[in-house]
Amino acid sequence: MSHPDLSPATLAVTAGRPPRVQGGPVNPPLVLSSTYVSTGTPAAGELFYTRNDTETWRALEAALAALEGTALPALGFASGMAAIAAAFSLVPRGGRVVMPEHSYGVALGLAHELATVGDIRLTLVDIADTEAVVAAIVGAAATGHDERATAAVAHDDHVSAADRAEHDEPRNRRSDDGPAALLWIETPTNPMLEVADTPALAAAAHAVGALVVADNTFATPLVVRPLEQGVDVVVHSVTKYLAGHSDVVLGAALTSDDGLRARLASYRTVHGAIPGPFEVWLALRGLRTVALRVERSQANAAELAARLVGHPGVVEVRHPSLPSDPGHERAARLMDGFGSIVGLRPAGGAAGADAVVDRVRLWLPATSLGGVESSLERRRRFATESPTVPDDLIRLSVGIEDVEDLWRDLDQALRS
Repeated sequence: MSHPDLSPATLAVTAGRPPRVQGGPVNPPLVLSSTYVSTGTPAAGELFYTRNDTETWRALEAALAALEGTALPALGFASGMAAIAAAFSLVPRGGRVVMPEHSYGVALGLAHELATVGDIRLTLVDIADTEAVVAAIVGAAATGHDERATAAVAHDDHVSAADRAEHDEPRNRRSDDGPAALLWIETPTNPMLEVADTPALAAAAHAVGALVVADNTFATPLVVRPLEQGVDVVVHSVTKYLAGHSDVVLGAALTSDDGLRARLASYRTVHGAIPGPFEVWLALRGLRTVALRVERSQANAAELAARLVGHPGVVEVRHPSLPSDPGHERAARLMDGFGSIVGLRPAGGAAGADAVVDRVRLWLPATSLGGVESSLERRRRFATESPTVPDDLIRLSVGIEDVEDLWRDLDQALRS
């Protein structure tokens, strides 16, 4: 039976298995060898050194490719950030990158650093404003701002938050920089949960010759397959939902283009951004239950978001499942679910948010997300978080516990 005949839930369980032979293993082996017996010039696909390829990598990479709907194997990386760095390497020197102003903070930090040294030019946008993003892509009337002059400010720890906000304030301007070289999308954005019109933006980017990269960590391929919506490269922090147990750090990149895959693979090899075999094996074991985990955590997230609306201790709730959420219509149209992350702004500002984090007993106060356990954190506790993210925003990573237990703990923390 071919991959198109199988649902993503089935592919998560079946893809990447060893050949079905009498007496053969059900699971792929964990191969702990740094090198392989090899003489002469290695043939194409022949294993000879583990910085290039391993049997264990191949199993996970086949499974991820099946889930994302591409015939080309995925590429495993040492971390999600290693995969993101590889994707940025596709931009020609001095090329302009259009990126959501609310992107993962470390990815945004990398973009700022690349802009500081002149490797890229960076334009930040409201990714949910399709018209403005298209304008930024074509470079005709960019709404956003170029980060060449402000990247150093964004990463200077001695600059005040107020000064940072002033430098980061989007401003309308005429752009003479020409079209973008790369469009960056998150599905949805971290941590504001903004939903991009990916098909429309991908078409606009391709019309001017730009590549499109989507970080699909939040949604997972159980919810959306960006490659099928016109995206050129998908990156993942496998650490999160795909592995799903908060016990491994790993990344991945996927594409349906042979040339792009070769460039990403070369980056991985020459930069040594390779995953360890045990981490890969753990991630593959976790991947087998991703459909069950995502289904349960999404249901929990939607239920909690609905209950939080109107709660006396809550100022704002963000989750695309809510009819009132700005991303609801677009998420319902483009995605097969609404994700397991909830944005919560409690009463009392940043101090009130910190108090909520301190008062929970079941929820874990921790960074990262996507594990079976529910966790939460106030995102602006990190200096690298965008100053346009509300200072009181708590990011809830909803796990698979009983929703009533999660609600009781959250409710008491908000009411105390």
